[in-house]
Amino acid sequence: MAIEVRIPTILRSYTGGAKVVEGAGDSLNDLLSDLDARYSGLRGRLITDQGALHRFVNVYVNDEDVRFLGSLDAKLSDGDTVTILPAVAGGAFGFAAAAAMIGHSAAVAAATGRSAAITR
Repeated sequence: MAIEVRIPTILRSYTGGAKVVEGAGDSLNDLLSDLDARYSGLRGRLITDQGALHRFVNVYVNDEDVRFLGSLDAKLSDGDTVTILPAVAGGAFGFAAAAAMIGHSAAVAAATGRSAAITR
């Protein structure tokens, strides 16, 4: 069974710089064990000491988030594509949007570089 795995830049030091590698397994857990046998240390960057996916790692099977497919128990099939992505958050726009939604005009002003009076 061949499964294509897309590796983010930050983890390519484990794969010798390869953007895409192949692995095998009936589940995501099996695949990560197979990849770790080929690329030592890779699994440890994705899985917590408690055996769950790190919060800052997103994994997709054929563009579907594994958290909705059973996480590490997500079933895999020959020809599937697994994409590993580091989670991203924040930025001025995201901060300003979140602050605006909860009504903090001073926070919005700080994020956008404008001045605003603090009102409560």
